[in-house]
Amino acid sequence: MIAATGLRWIMTLLFCALAAYGLWRALAPSHAGHPWVARLSHMLHAVMAFAMVAMAWPWGMDLLVVPQVVFFSLAGAWFLIAAVAWPGELVRGRALVSVLPHVVMTGAMAWMVAAMAWGTSMGSMGGGGHAMEDMPGMDMSGSGATGAMGLSGAGDRWSAGVLAFVLLVLALWWLTRGFDTGRFASRPDADGVASDATRGALDLGCHGAMALGMAVMFVVMV
Repeated sequence: MIAATGLRWIMTLLFCALAAYGLWRALAPSHAGHPWVARLSHMLHAVMAFAMVAMAWPWGMDLLVVPQVVFFSLAGAWFLIAAVAWPGELVRGRALVSVLPHVVMTGAMAWMVAAMAWGTSMGSMGGGGHAMEDMPGMDMSGSGATGAMGLSGAGDRWSAGVLAFVLLVLALWWLTRGFDTGRFASRPDADGVASDATRGALDLGCHGAMALGMAVMFVVMV
């Protein structure tokens, strides 16, 4: 949960935009290779973005934790299975490496949900937004202008810091690739249909924005 109203709304708008893009890509008519694999992957990204919106608000602390942890764990496993079973145009080794960043992101989300739940409900795993005043594992004093529900345990804070750094690196990597791909992408045709390169650039940009938003969420928890 983010206590600072301005930052909370910035994160909300960012993740809502990413969720809308994920839904649009999931419902888009054109997908090469195995369309349902691509659609399911985009749908998972949309759900992840919606979950990040919830994490930014107090009501998100009341959502059931175990289903979220299970869902994000299965989502990470799905990316690995899909890369091995349906690698598309890549060889299986490269396909497996290409999905590792997504596995890291889903794992980070599962960890964040579990860490926040431990702090808010002392391990009851059933949500706990109303128990915030006496969280034993969280520091509710905030951090000034970016005040948030920060972790108080040294191990958790180090883990959150490492995850924030990893996600920041992934964000810069994805955004750089997205800008490079977009520079050489052709314009939409007369019917307004974007080229594969344009869609690829947008996908990379959205992955980068998602990782950047998650990095910010982890930073305010430290």
